[in-house]
Amino acid sequence: MRYSEFTPFDIVLLAQGLGVTIGLFLATTLIGLVIGVGLATIRYYRLPVLTQIVTFITELLKNSPVLVQLFLVFFGLPAFFKINVTPVEAAVITMSGNTAAFIYVIAVSAIESIGRDQIEAARVFGLTRWQVLRHVIAPQATAFAIGPLTGLLVNQLQVTSLISVIGVMDLTKIGNTLNLRTLQPFVVWAVVGVLYYLCAKLIAWLGARLETRLRAHTAWKGL
Repeated sequence: MRYSEFTPFDIVLLAQGLGVTIGLFLATTLIGLVIGVGLATIRYYRLPVLTQIVTFITELLKNSPVLVQLFLVFFGLPAFFKINVTPVEAAVITMSGNTAAFIYVIAVSAIESIGRDQIEAARVFGLTRWQVLRHVIAPQATAFAIGPLTGLLVNQLQVTSLISVIGVMDLTKIGNTLNLRTLQPFVVWAVVGVLYYLCAKLIAWLGARLETRLRAHTAWKGL
């Protein structure tokens, strides 16, 4: 192996890896958000059997290591179900499911934080359960959930680094490759750490801005 210095071109390689990381993060966040909110809605309607199944699955996903889940998807599905799973597909499935489980918890907590008196008052005025969920619960629950959701997304961004172990060429994987090539771990991992840090700060800033606007909006509406 030929070793070389860390060059500006390596920054371009890390930027490409960062693009893969951000792309997977955004995709799995969107999928996880849709699934998590859907599961929380099932919990809200207290559908028999489904509620128990949802609770069991989310507890399993929340309380087991993400790396183990990743290995089960990447190695387990092909072994037991004869399904070909690429590294990217395994990463999307694992991260989406894990994100959905935590979003489910956040959504349920936000819904339960709404005062029962507001729900009962809305029903007195003739609103259906769906209308109560949409017009009374959802706006307030969203404002309450933004803070915990922001913290979750920052954590999930960092968790994406685990997908490098199955060969996804994300920021961490490219960083590891450059580290082996240049033998300059401090320089390489310092740059990788700064890139993750900047992305995390951006998520936190956007979350804070959105939370401020939502809380101001719900306060103005008298909620």
